[in-house]
Amino acid sequence: MARLPRLSIPGSLHHVMQRGNNHEAIVKTDADRRALLTFVAEQALQFRVALHAYVLMDAHLHLLLTPVTHDGISLMMQAVGRRYVRYFNDLHHRSGTLWDGRYRSTVVQAERHLISDMCFLDLLPVRAGLVAQAEQYAWSSHRIYVGQAQDKRLVPHPVYWNLGNTPFAREIAYAERVREGLSEAQTQAIEASVLHGWVLGDPDFVAEIQKQTSRRVSKARPGRPPLR
Repeated sequence: MARLPRLSIPGSLHHVMQRGNNHEAIVKTDADRRALLTFVAEQALQFRVALHAYVLMDAHLHLLLTPVTHDGISLMMQAVGRRYVRYFNDLHHRSGTLWDGRYRSTVVQAERHLISDMCFLDLLPVRAGLVAQAEQYAWSSHRIYVGQAQDKRLVPHPVYWNLGNTPFAREIAYAERVREGLSEAQTQAIEASVLHGWVLGDPDFVAEIQKQTSRRVSKARPGRPPLR
């Protein structure tokens, strides 16, 4: 099945994923991890894309972003890709592609799904068996949002601010939300949305996004196609 064209809606939350070619590692050392996250932050700033959250695994990178312009995320990810592949190939004496084709992304209804999507990112290392608890993983934004570290490159989303009236209240509320975890249905919905480019939101939100594009934004219902 051909991949749908990527959606890009200025001012809306997007979940972006970039994977390594053939599921191979995109980072080998902590220096690689620092370099890739630095490139992400720098290009996000250059192309006016708010970086809300991230998790960097050995073979894939997930980002939660809000662009100001229609092409902001595309330009950002292209620039990150060029800079990092050049860095990685030079350092590790290799050539050729590093990425599994184009990055994948989808639009997310922030009011309904931001916190669960942040939890999804934070819990990926736990699900992969790398750590027992999210705060033990150094390469995600989790520790920033629970008050254990600082990163001025991150832009907290307004929905996160609504978790409490003080930084401490927000950190406690978010930490509890991560401890609660996600249901299998929530996890599968997020995975499917980013893999296939389906909008993650309630029916009204999906319908509103559909008005803004000619491509399909949700999974087709089973059955025969309509007659033309």
